[in-house]
Amino acid sequence: MTYGYIRVSTDKQTVENQRFEIEEFSKRQGIKIDSWIEETISGTVEPGRRVLGTLLSRVQKNDLIICSELSRLGRSLFMIMSILNLLMEKGVRVWTIKDNYRLGDDIQSKVLAFAFGLSAEIERNLISRRTKEALERRKAEGIKLGRPRGKRSAYSKLDGAELAVSMMLLAGTSVNQMAKLYGTHRVTVLRFISRRNLNSRENLERVRRMG
Repeated sequence: MTYGYIRVSTDKQTVENQRFEIEEFSKRQGIKIDSWIEETISGTVEPGRRVLGTLLSRVQKNDLIICSELSRLGRSLFMIMSILNLLMEKGVRVWTIKDNYRLGDDIQSKVLAFAFGLSAEIERNLISRRTKEALERRKAEGIKLGRPRGKRSAYSKLDGAELAVSMMLLAGTSVNQMAKLYGTHRVTVLRFISRRNLNSRENLERVRRMG
């Protein structure tokens, strides 16, 4: 079965643009949409309380879900990655049009799914905690919070995601895709890769051996 999934946040938005994108994409790929899933609901709502939850319980191995972009599945990175991991475990393919993801049962998809899951764990368990601890330490030391104008921060939004980004580099994920995934600018991703030397032969070989 091939499903076209469409989600808009408010009734002021229209599903027609997403439907048109999926229909045109399907024609180019020679694919027939067997069933359409449409809903008007915020991406912050848990999948179990959305029509998406019914779809997730219904799909079977080798089914295909097509949507305009990953953000249609959910608002937060953790929610999106949890959904993708569930679908990968069930052997369901997920294709997105704008993000150009082709997730399935191949090794590249498994590498990406692992990197996605790792990224979600980093976002949930590390980033907020590290930021909070750093702020508390600075306040205790009497340091005025905030960066002086014109001075570049030594911290990066991607701090802690070295392994996940390295695995995505190995899988051929583009810088633009990584930027969308982390909700940041492509320049931030490029700077992070360069400063951490993630694209070096030594680092990529080390990560390849880990897999």
